[in-house]
Amino acid sequence: MSWSIAIIITFLLLVGALFSLAAAIGINRFPDVYTRLHAASKAGTVGSGLLLVAVGINALDISILARSLAAFCFVVLTAPVSAHLLAKAAYQMGYRLSGATVINEFEADRKLN
Repeated sequence: MSWSIAIIITFLLLVGALFSLAAAIGINRFPDVYTRLHAASKAGTVGSGLLLVAVGINALDISILARSLAAFCFVVLTAPVSAHLLAKAAYQMGYRLSGATVINEFEADRKLN
């Protein structure tokens, strides 16, 4: 493996690990279920996606790289959608927003329907 590939893999691993750490901190520190879902879906998706790409490049096998890119696409397409649906279900079940929340778009959407 050349140095340039090793540097790219190291960069992807570090950035992916930092995004995953940010997601973990957000899940523990944010005040309500909606902001926690946001942290888990956005930062967690980017972190796991970068880690998947780094593993695919590190394998130096085109079939493993293709599978890791397919998994990356699957995670990027499904994680935000599932987080949105979980947040909508939590709102309908009665979980209230934090007091620091300024805009309640779920309530505005409910008034339109």
